[in-house]
Order: sequence, then structure tokens, then C-alpha cells
Amino acid sequence: MLHTPRGGASLGTATADSRLMSIGTVLNVLREEFPEVTISKIRFLESEGLVEPQRTPSGYRKFGPDDVERLAHVLRMQRDHYLPLKVIKEQLDALERGETLPVPAPGRPGDAADDDGAPTAARVGRDELLAAVGIDEGQLDEWESYGLIAPLPEGGYDASAVSVAELIGELGRFGIEPRHLRVMRAAADREAGLVDSVVAPLKVHRNPQTRALAQARVKELAGLTVRLHAALVQTALGVRLP
Repeated sequence: MLHTPRGGASLGTATADSRLMSIGTVLNVLREEFPEVTISKIRFLESEGLVEPQRTPSGYRKFGPDDVERLAHVLRMQRDHYLPLKVIKEQLDALERGETLPVPAPGRPGDAADDDGAPTAARVGRDELLAAVGIDEGQLDEWESYGLIAPLPEGGYDASAVSVAELIGELGRFGIEPRHLRVMRAAADREAGLVDSVVAPLKVHRNPQTRALAQARVKELAGLTVRLHAALVQTALGVRLP
């Protein structure tokens, strides 16, 4: 069961201090289930009011177990159900009021539940993307020129663009420029094509259950290809796998 209290006792409470974690520790905990999460993502979720960590007198963030649970819940709802943050925040607020919410049905990338239950595209505007990642127009234009991020035909960006942009920014801190990432874009397109070729017969099947199976198979194969890609890169670099 998810507990979602916000704030809490002051940092002077001895019993609470022993359970508080730095943002780096929280990142390591979350990465066991969400390997692509970044510190900037956690900070962004904080700025959106999804979590409210305590602060030391020096201004450092300190997260309690309930904060970590909230963050995991938010990331899980985004990953498994593709819900926009606004909807997730409303759910968390309802849970805080003691309301029982139904478990959302699995979605697909870019889909979210509208007020009438019909699927609708979950996307962010250009200004939202810039603010979420902390970049300027010039940087986003450059990333788009290399095909790393692409706007939707109807405008805006798929919600997953935020995660992609965060990772590009994190790599940039190590001197890896967008032009260096074109090889990753090309590899991702080839891997996606391979997965799509495997599930293509299921996706066009008349049976709705078979088409639903295709979506589940895509998710499973995508996870396996990501893990294999990571393992191959680590092996090539001589990095010991965890």
C-alpha cells in the first residue's frame, strides 16, 4: 500500500535523521528498478510538486522512505501506464485524502486516460520540455537536428522526450556532444526495427487479445534489447556487470 505523506518532522528529530537519504542515495535506490532515472529527473518531479523532501539548514535535500516510495510510484505510473504527471499528482493527492483508486489499465507509449476514459496523447509543450530539462532553444534545436528528439506531427513532444533530453544532458556533462550520439540514434532505430519485425504479424491481427499481446511483447522485447545493449557496452569497456 502506498503511503504519501508530505513534509514531516523537522530534521532535528533524531529518529527521523537516521532514515533520511541524500538525493544521490535515492538515485541509487531507484535505479535498481528504474535504471534510466537521473538526478535532474528527481529534481524535476520535486519542482512539479510530486515529492517534497526535507531540507537541512544548509539547504541540502533529505528524503525519507515515504518520499522514495512516492517517487517510485510516479516513475512506475509513467513507465507502466504512461500517465502524465498531472494525473499522477491528482491520484497521489486523492490517496492522501484516504480515497481508494482503481489500478489503471496498462497503456502504451504516449497514451493517457482522458476524463471520459478514452486514450489521448500525453505530450509536453516546447516550453515545458525546455523548463523540465533546463536547456535553451539553441540546444534543443541542435538535438533535433541530429534526430535525437523529434516533435510530434500535431505539435509538442511525446512525454518520453523529457527522459531522452535528461539523458542527453547528463552525457553532456562528460563532454559527450549531441553529434556523438547519432550512432546511438541509429542503433536504437535498428533495434526498434528488429522488435517491430518480430511482433508485426501480431499487431495486425483481428483478435483484440492478440493485438494486446503484441503490445506486451513489444515492451518485453524492448526491455531485453536495452539490457543486452547495456551488457555489450559494459563488456566492450571491460566494466564488470553488477
